[in-house]
Amino acid sequence: MFSCVGYGTKASEQPLGPFSFERRDCGPRDVQIDILYCGVCHSDLHQARNEWGNTIYPCVPGHEIVGRVARVGAEVTRFKEGDLAGVGCMVDSCRTCAACKEGLEQYCEQGFTPTYNGNDPSGGPTFGGYAKAVVVDQDFVLKVPANLDLAGVAPLLCAGITTYSPLRHWQVGPGQKVGIVGLGGLGHMGVKLAHAMGASVVLFTTSPGKSEDARRLGADEVVISKDEAQMAAHANSFDLIVDTVAAPHDINSYLALLKRDKTLVQVGAPGEPLAVQVFNLIMKRRSFAGSLIGGIAETQEMLDFCAEHGITADIEMIAIQDIEAAYSRMLKSDVKYRFVIDMQTLQ
Repeated sequence: MFSCVGYGTKASEQPLGPFSFERRDCGPRDVQIDILYCGVCHSDLHQARNEWGNTIYPCVPGHEIVGRVARVGAEVTRFKEGDLAGVGCMVDSCRTCAACKEGLEQYCEQGFTPTYNGNDPSGGPTFGGYAKAVVVDQDFVLKVPANLDLAGVAPLLCAGITTYSPLRHWQVGPGQKVGIVGLGGLGHMGVKLAHAMGASVVLFTTSPGKSEDARRLGADEVVISKDEAQMAAHANSFDLIVDTVAAPHDINSYLALLKRDKTLVQVGAPGEPLAVQVFNLIMKRRSFAGSLIGGIAETQEMLDFCAEHGITADIEMIAIQDIEAAYSRMLKSDVKYRFVIDMQTLQ
């Protein structure tokens, strides 16, 4: 074990602050990474404040990690010291179930091991990327393309793969019409990725002020979802709609925009159940689906795709000491579009 410095909390009512803890030593198959940047996901706030009721304390959040390899174990073949590397939302899985064997570790039947708030193989909880270093099995470490802005890569490891995975699963490509609901951390990546895949992209938002930015990011059209006439003009016309909204909202108006046999996939996670009018599904044999991040192979594919197309997240860099202020702003949707911590500010 070695001593590591990070930012964490020991209770839901306590703000994040400096925290020293023990990391496991680099084992034969492990990669030790000096963390350069860590993205700030809304789930970090949920977990730090125990809003999902499952937080393991002490808690060090962070699962959008980019850094440089500092040490590798004797059996590591995929990485060497000095390589750029990333770690996303998970650091292990059972590796033996049907999902894991298919490269779908995010759907591991035993439950994958999250990067933080999980159970580390060495005992105790896993601690995340709000820290100086992390040690992860090489099978769950990603190769980070050198041609991209490293800080902008960090959110790709959650927000990027969360939107890339459904776009790939439902085979988005040229000639298709794709809707993205919401223009936040997830939505802005959905627009960028769907555009790069060659689709005609329509952004749905309740905020007219986001129209110009949506077009800058790659949207071909912007629809104000509160305008019934604008919505009705797109009835029965979409091949896929990806809904990134995490607040309670009416999804039935979006289901009505799908062609026959097409899908609305939910990646935002509202805290309350969403009501579905079943006739919106029955009459056109439409589907309402969900999607959760991506497996390791698909996440690497996403990073390589982003490298090819020059895609990174739009970010605002912060110092680790400003994390609580960032959380407060995140609750107000006051960020375009993802906070990223410069880990060099952690002393």
